[in-house]
Amino acid sequence: MRRIKVTLAYEGTEFHGWQVQPGLRTIQGVLQEALEGLENGPVLVAGSGRTDAGVHALGQVAAFSMKNPIPAENLKRALNQVLPKEIRILTAADCPEVFHPRFDAVSKTYEYRIWRGEICSPFLQRYVHHHPFALDVEKMIEAAPVLEGEHDFSAFAAADERDILGHSKVRRIFSSHLAIQGDNLTYRVRGSGFLKHMVRNIMGTLLEVGKGNLTAAGLEDFLKPGQSIKAGPRALAQGLFLMEVEYPN
Repeated sequence: MRRIKVTLAYEGTEFHGWQVQPGLRTIQGVLQEALEGLENGPVLVAGSGRTDAGVHALGQVAAFSMKNPIPAENLKRALNQVLPKEIRILTAADCPEVFHPRFDAVSKTYEYRIWRGEICSPFLQRYVHHHPFALDVEKMIEAAPVLEGEHDFSAFAAADERDILGHSKVRRIFSSHLAIQGDNLTYRVRGSGFLKHMVRNIMGTLLEVGKGNLTAAGLEDFLKPGQSIKAGPRALAQGLFLMEVEYPN
């Protein structure tokens, strides 16, 4: 049995997220089906994390074990021949048997894209949150770095079936910043890990700052331990991209 690590990109509009769900088309499910056709047996794919329905990825990482001796580069080509065009395998390589794309990751980077123009092109609308309304963008830019550092992000997390395990919701954000270029407003965040819906809830909260409904100090209040009030509202899925997952050298 060999272990293989792949980096993949996908356009998430027509999928019900990453994780396998009975009767629904998911990225993990489609990838497993393609691999099982090559392996002639079951293959379990592990991902670096679960992206939501409609979320895209430029650098998702996954790993799986299989007996098929096909060279990794040929496996990449074979998968891209059978996978739907919305999913592309970018790289494939043999890796240590103990490698796990989620537990071994040291950081992830997400990007959220907002289109500020009055009209959103039909060729863009699947990949941005169209928000042509008034926003104080400068206040949003000033507020974004408040999230940097190690904090309890419970206020930014959606309910998760894994909550019963009592895992900590403390995460470290290495960088959090907004930039505007023309009609594009882009939020980029890099952290040690992210909770369910965390980035979309952060973006929705920053939009509240831009609308004048919340201050930077109010944003900071959501990070206080024991905070029971939820942040948000959650931003739309289609503006979110998983950009990169990093691992130790």
